[in-house]
Amino acid sequence: MTKLIHIAIIDYPNALQSAVYGLKELFVMANKLVREAEIDKEFVVTFVSPEQKNINIEQLDIVILPPNLDCNYYSEPPQNLIDLLKDSHQSGAILCSGCAGAFILAHTGLLDNRTATTHWQLAEKFSQSFPKVALNVESLLINDGDIISAGGLMSWIDLGLEIVAQFTKPHIMRSLGKFLIVDTGKREQRYYGSFTPLFNHGDEAIVNVQHYLQANFSQPMTISKLAEIAIMSERTFLRHFTSATSLKPMQYIQRIRVQKACNLLESSKQSFEKISASVGYDDVNSFRKVFIKVIGLSPSAFKARFV
Repeated sequence: MTKLIHIAIIDYPNALQSAVYGLKELFVMANKLVREAEIDKEFVVTFVSPEQKNINIEQLDIVILPPNLDCNYYSEPPQNLIDLLKDSHQSGAILCSGCAGAFILAHTGLLDNRTATTHWQLAEKFSQSFPKVALNVESLLINDGDIISAGGLMSWIDLGLEIVAQFTKPHIMRSLGKFLIVDTGKREQRYYGSFTPLFNHGDEAIVNVQHYLQANFSQPMTISKLAEIAIMSERTFLRHFTSATSLKPMQYIQRIRVQKACNLLESSKQSFEKISASVGYDDVNSFRKVFIKVIGLSPSAFKARFV
C-alpha cells in the first residue's frame, strides 16, 4: 500500500510564487522517480492560505513557509498563521521555512533555543528580533529534525531536495538533482555571501573608525591606533566596536580584506599571492587560512566555482 506524504505549502501574501509552484512541481517530479524505483510512497501537495478554514492538521506531514518579498508581512505575521503552524507542529508535522519564512516560524516561539538559518542579508534583523534563536547564516540548510530551515532566496530547491531525501531515499534526491541540473553536494551560504558593513548603528565614533578601515584596510592595524581614532581607551573602544558591528576589530578587518580578495579573484587575473599582498597580507599561507575560515572554500575552489 502506498504511503501518502501530505505537504502543505503556505501561500501567504507576497510569498515567492516561483517557490510555491516550483516546490509542487519538484515533488511531482520526485513522485515519478519514486514510482520508477518501485518505492511505495507518494507526495501529495496542497496549497494553503493563512485564512483558510477546516484544514485537516492531523493529516499533514510537512508544512512549508516559502520565501517572502514583503518585510511588512513576515515581520508581523497574523495570529491565525502562527496558530496554524503551532497546531500543525503539535500534531506531528515537520515545519519548514525558506529564506525570510524563518521570521514567521520564529514568531511561533518554536525556534527559541534552537538553531536556524535565514538569508545572510537578514541576519542582523533576525538576531535583533529573535535573540533566543541560535542563528547560523553560514549554513544553507539546517535540518533540526522537526524543524528545517533554508537560507537563500532560492534555497527552496535545497529544502525540497532535503525533504525528498528524508522521506524517500538519498539516491532519489540525487537523481532528481541530476534531472534538474542542481548541485546536490554540500554547500554553505557563506560561499555566496558578501561582507557589507552597517554604518547606521548610531555610534559616530565607531563609524569614523569604520570609514578609516574601508580606506586603509591594506595597512597594518593595531587596536591602539583604532582606539586613538575613536578617541577612546582601548578597553572602551573594543566594547563599543563589538557592540556596534557584532565583530571584534580584527575579525572586521579580516572580513573587509577577504571581501576585497573575493572581488579581485572574480574581476582580475591576479595570482592569489599578489592579491594577498594588495589587501595587507605578506604571508600568503596565513591569508589563505583566513580566507578558508571566512568563505568556507579555498581561493582556487572559490575561483573555480564563481569565475
